[in-house]
Amino acid sequence: MNDHHHHRLQMRYSLSLPTLSLFSIVNIVILLFSLLLLGINTKLATAFNLTSLTFEQALSPLFSDFNIVRSSDDKTVRLLLNRHSGSGFISSDYYNYGFFSANIKLPSDYTAGIVVAFYTSNVDTFAKTHDELDIEFLGNVKGKPWRFQTNIYGNGSTYRGREERYRLWFDPSKEFHRYSILWTPNNIIFYVDEVPIREVIRNDEMGGDYPSKPMSLYATIWDASTWATNGGRNKVNYKFEPFVSEFSDFVLEGCPIDPLQQVYTTTSSCTEATASLLAADYATITPRQRKAMQWFRENHMYYTHCYDRVRYPVPLPECVEILSEKRRFRDSGRLREKMRFGGSHRRSGHRRNGTARRHKSVTSGPDLYSQQADI
Repeated sequence: MNDHHHHRLQMRYSLSLPTLSLFSIVNIVILLFSLLLLGINTKLATAFNLTSLTFEQALSPLFSDFNIVRSSDDKTVRLLLNRHSGSGFISSDYYNYGFFSANIKLPSDYTAGIVVAFYTSNVDTFAKTHDELDIEFLGNVKGKPWRFQTNIYGNGSTYRGREERYRLWFDPSKEFHRYSILWTPNNIIFYVDEVPIREVIRNDEMGGDYPSKPMSLYATIWDASTWATNGGRNKVNYKFEPFVSEFSDFVLEGCPIDPLQQVYTTTSSCTEATASLLAADYATITPRQRKAMQWFRENHMYYTHCYDRVRYPVPLPECVEILSEKRRFRDSGRLREKMRFGGSHRRSGHRRNGTARRHKSVTSGPDLYSQQADI
């Protein structure tokens, strides 16, 4: 059992026109222009054609059943974190490639130290060579926005973190938004609503680092006080418990399969399902979506391993340098200037038998997060 899986589970402004400085005017213009771009770019993609499932059809409790609340129609699930435990669920099947998606609403108010994770993994079957695709939401102190990160592991390559970190252009605790992971033999795409925010294209140099073994879908909420907010300086405050994350309209498309059958046989029973996956509308990024992705990455990404020359003097093989992105980052992979936000951000190993594991990212520990406090 690796450490990554062992620890995870468990305006309002008073402005007087005569006193406005040039700096203030410029900032207001930048904010209004950013909001205009937001309205343009978030509507670039039309809604995907998806068929949602109930909890009973596709999922099962993972741990702390007493902190899992299912709606009467079984289409929405609330995961709770309190001083006794976090909670989580898992897909009933493993999938040989797939599209995994849900509408998610995050806890509000004081959320420091909390992590809400939506991810795929196979660590229960391949403990030392597991694959994983992560979306992890990182809580914050009151008045500061949620942050989130994506990460990719293949064949147990947890020592090579491939994380990217971002801010959202909306408040994810106010309403539901759809978050999705596409995983095919050719590429991986992370989506927020229908906006692609990250794409990894498979190439031969990645070798086993590209996830290739069947995985399950997981969702968890847990206490990550030791690292999640300002390097562990801000911890979960249970005065605000329970912390509730809501999930609804689940989508799991792909080929359900026995993971050992897929790995240890030379023939695949998923050829047709994989072809259907590759033909779906979410499997190809359109030119309009690519513009939306560029907008997101240039305005809301604040760390990427691809520009981190301290950790990786030679970029990892999947990295594609984009000048408009790269010029914003230092050699540490962090922004040259602090990221400023307006709008909605201005706010007043898991086991199938139900045994809880708490998770902590190997590559997302205090050394990295302690330097992110002001971002």
